[in-house]
Amino acid sequence: MDLSALKAKAQAPQSTGAQAGGGSFVVDITQVNFQQVLGESVRYPVVVEFWSPRAEGTAELSRTLADLANSSGGRFLLGRVDVDTEGQIAQALGVQAVPTVVAVLGGQLAPLFQGAQPADQVRAVIDQVLQTAVANGIVGTAPSQGAEAESDEGAEPPADPRFEAADAALAAGDYAAAEAEYAKLLAETPNDPEARAGKAQVGLLARTVGAGIDPQAVIATAEAAPADVEAQLAAADAEIVGGDAAAGFGRLVGVVRRTAGDDRERVRQRLLELFEVVDPKDPAVLKARRDLMTALF
Repeated sequence: MDLSALKAKAQAPQSTGAQAGGGSFVVDITQVNFQQVLGESVRYPVVVEFWSPRAEGTAELSRTLADLANSSGGRFLLGRVDVDTEGQIAQALGVQAVPTVVAVLGGQLAPLFQGAQPADQVRAVIDQVLQTAVANGIVGTAPSQGAEAESDEGAEPPADPRFEAADAALAAGDYAAAEAEYAKLLAETPNDPEARAGKAQVGLLARTVGAGIDPQAVIATAEAAPADVEAQLAAADAEIVGGDAAAGFGRLVGVVRRTAGDDRERVRQRLLELFEVVDPKDPAVLKARRDLMTALF
């Protein structure tokens, strides 16, 4: 994703409430809170949906986006702009049709799509946004907008204390320390999915953003040296942080097919680690898992 290119209330789309046992990560954007909401995109991704009760397909798309936001547990915040009542915002951002969905990362706008889209395609687009956010070090968690947050006089829910040390290291840009903290957690609770995902994401950041790689140069090097396992691993990292998980996974599955022994096992382990970075329901992950099984057996 290129970041540089970057109905009446009673009729409002439903399914914006919290998931069972969790908060809501959906907020209505108005001229009053517009700058504040978009400003938070330096901490966590913000996805903005421009909608109208008059637009065909808006309700279904809104439900899909809300379900993704709420089930993510704060990996991104969904902001909604009703163009019928907040037309100045839409005009300022050059929105010409509804529904329109854009992402905001680090204060930069990235157009995603216009018009109603199937749920699986919307999910794939959001996954790319989250991957791009990780690649740019935007890994914070959005505060709940729902009843849980309001129950404590609007205070943001406290962060999970298990991840405080890792979060502090990440905020300081110390990827190695953050990865070490996640490793400690996994030594205590090996099957903790949040710790596994956190360690995988930090590891990817360390190898790419932290190392200051040039993605195009890394991929070019790998293309010129298909037998160089280290080059293929680096290129897969570059492709995944660039939002093309399918290409990165496919590259490493190909290496598994061509190698044996320690090299093959190292690539297999890296693939399993990278699967943690992407939503397990993502079609790219599901396909790569099937292809890896075929390559191994």
